[in-house]
Amino acid sequence: MSQQGLGLSSRLRYLAGRARRIDVGSVVDRAKEAAELHDKWTPAVLVDMLWQAGFRNVGFQDYIDYDFAILTRAERDTYMTHPVSNQISQKYDHPDFRHLFQDKIAFDRTFDPFLRREWMVVEPGNAAEVRALAERLGTIVTKEPVGQAGTGVHRYHAAEIDDWDGFHRGLLERGELLIEEVIRQHPDLAAVCPGTVNTTRVTAFFDGERTHILAMAQKFGRGAVSDQMTFGGFYTMLDEHGHATGPGYDSHGHVHATHPDSGAVIADFQLPLFDEVAAFVDQVARVVPQVQYVGWDIVVTPEGPVLVEGNWGAGVYENKPSVTGIRTGHKPRYRAAIGF
Repeated sequence: MSQQGLGLSSRLRYLAGRARRIDVGSVVDRAKEAAELHDKWTPAVLVDMLWQAGFRNVGFQDYIDYDFAILTRAERDTYMTHPVSNQISQKYDHPDFRHLFQDKIAFDRTFDPFLRREWMVVEPGNAAEVRALAERLGTIVTKEPVGQAGTGVHRYHAAEIDDWDGFHRGLLERGELLIEEVIRQHPDLAAVCPGTVNTTRVTAFFDGERTHILAMAQKFGRGAVSDQMTFGGFYTMLDEHGHATGPGYDSHGHVHATHPDSGAVIADFQLPLFDEVAAFVDQVARVVPQVQYVGWDIVVTPEGPVLVEGNWGAGVYENKPSVTGIRTGHKPRYRAAIGF
């Protein structure tokens, strides 16, 4: 892949950073994992992993997650990878506006019309307001302003709180400064996992005139406050009509043909109100046009889609060939929209 469109200097800086952080033992373990899974020779897989990382922009975890050990070169070239995604983010997400996505309070203020739920900021002296909101809502979600992969997100039930001054003080001390109303998800999502608000990750690029949807993944939780993998969650890719392309999977080698708790067949999932979701993504992408490449986390409710957050470092969600049988990825969509 040509690097002209994404900038050679940013690529070199990224590679230098990776070289400094490389964990040789971890790389060897991953090579062994891939070799055992796909009946390959470990030294050959290890050399291939290093080659792909150094010269083909493939992260070590990308190599494992997307089964590169069994793909041809042509098939590999269709996969979006984290190093390439990072280069796109660095080029098309203006650094002066990234804080609006990194800071959850700034994000809620910026995108308030699209949240469609109540929220407030915890500050010294507003314990009474916190109590009033929590008791009216019954259950609340608190967030630390800066966090990722679901870290810093907590859920509280008002009926279980006796000391409201102490609760308020604890929120301040722990940095849980944002309170949000719990989202009521669409019944089709609740049928898969009712205990977690299940988000749809829509990776999109706004070219200044048109919003291009590049990839869509449906995440499912396990009853925890977040559907991220750190909480036991997993995902399945969605096709251009919002239908699951196969079973669910994660980055820890777990495959879920059915949801472990509800028994719902993951491959049968259809995202409800899909056309409304596509139109909604186009709306939110225009709010901060200086940040063009974003991974939007959206939840479909009975009344329509609502916004959870936007990730200027969009990350990557891709097909897993050994699970879905699909041996091509989404990079052609990225190239067509972005032009690299």
